[in-house]
Amino acid sequence: MRRSRAFVPTTKEAPTEATLPSHQFLIRGGFINQQGAGLYNFMPLGKIVLEKIRAVVKEELDRAGCSEVQLSFVTPIGLWQRSGRCDTMGKEMLRIADRHNNGFVLSPTNEEAMVELVKNRVTSYKDLPLNLYQINTKFRDEARPRYGLLRGREFLMKDGYSFHSSTQDMIREFHLMEATYKKIFTRLGLDFRVVAADSGAIGGTGSKEFHVLADSGEDTIVVCDVCDYGANIETIFETEEEVDALNEKSYAELQTKTIDEKCSCGGNLSFKKGIEVGHIFQLGDRYSRALEANFNDENGKPKPFEMATFGIGVSRLVASVIEQNHDENGCIWTKETAPYMVNILISNIKESEQVALAEELYAKLQARHVEVMLDDRKERFGFKMKDAELIGFPYTVIIGKELANGLVQIYERRTKENISVNKDAVFEKIMELI
Repeated sequence: MRRSRAFVPTTKEAPTEATLPSHQFLIRGGFINQQGAGLYNFMPLGKIVLEKIRAVVKEELDRAGCSEVQLSFVTPIGLWQRSGRCDTMGKEMLRIADRHNNGFVLSPTNEEAMVELVKNRVTSYKDLPLNLYQINTKFRDEARPRYGLLRGREFLMKDGYSFHSSTQDMIREFHLMEATYKKIFTRLGLDFRVVAADSGAIGGTGSKEFHVLADSGEDTIVVCDVCDYGANIETIFETEEEVDALNEKSYAELQTKTIDEKCSCGGNLSFKKGIEVGHIFQLGDRYSRALEANFNDENGKPKPFEMATFGIGVSRLVASVIEQNHDENGCIWTKETAPYMVNILISNIKESEQVALAEELYAKLQARHVEVMLDDRKERFGFKMKDAELIGFPYTVIIGKELANGLVQIYERRTKENISVNKDAVFEKIMELI
């Protein structure tokens, strides 16, 4: 993509309500813009990042044997009444009526709808297990939407639902999805923890959350420094007051608090702040029984499906990457999530030799299917370099005054290192780095 033709409206200032780095830099870098309270548009750069994360999620789920579907975003309210969740979801679930006064909801999650999809279509134990997922829009009418994509009202979510003939097989799939989620977050380059969690309004047992570690996280978790034990404090402390008091503390304040007990492995426990990006639940027959969704077992007797459900906040991951990867100048994308891997910066667009080398390198990288941006704007070098850091390209090739000596620089965003390379070797060096 040529920057002169791209729609990347970067700005120097972020909205006053943008207090977190991801909120500030995603708006300033031209990734997103706010449409309303908790509502965000994804502009070209943001859409690329979103789709790259979506692709990783889909690849790993498909590899694990899951099948993708797409459910209607608008769901009849009757399904929620039958499951008993119409009232327990509260005001977060936005209810609407059509011209015939029929009730619907904007889906905040889709357990009921997926059960209805499978009901009467999967009738035998021979057709099980089954794991269906979608990556689709959700809406939750948050009382206080804030922190940009981390707590919006409309968001992109991967929600999956598995159906089984036995509890044992459901638990097997639960562990498979836990392993699959670990692969997804590892591929995205994130430092995360898996923790025991409260099932909340979804219901069921054996709930686990996946938290990206970040000082700005809203949740407080306890982790061991030796084994992989972790727990959300909601599962440890008895009262909401204790939980709220800890969640309100900053990461720095939590480091002054000590835990009076050891992990069962003997390791030390400590508090961390986390951003919840995934949640998996063992549902049992909570929804299948309520919605009368049965299969015939080996003896021909009808039984309700054993179920589990699995969620990932796909759009939340866009912000989570930046909460964990940024500096004072802007975004630092991981290689798996960067909108463009390489940025070619022409220092002086009036210098024909600089332009010629940039065009040659641009063509070579495109031919090798490298995601590359060519900054061919008639702007000052300093302005374009600040833009490059704000956006967070992993590598920026600077073609400037040193070209007279046969040299160009490769700036690595994460390390801030400038590598001088002979102009004839720059293509090979870039391919080596990426």
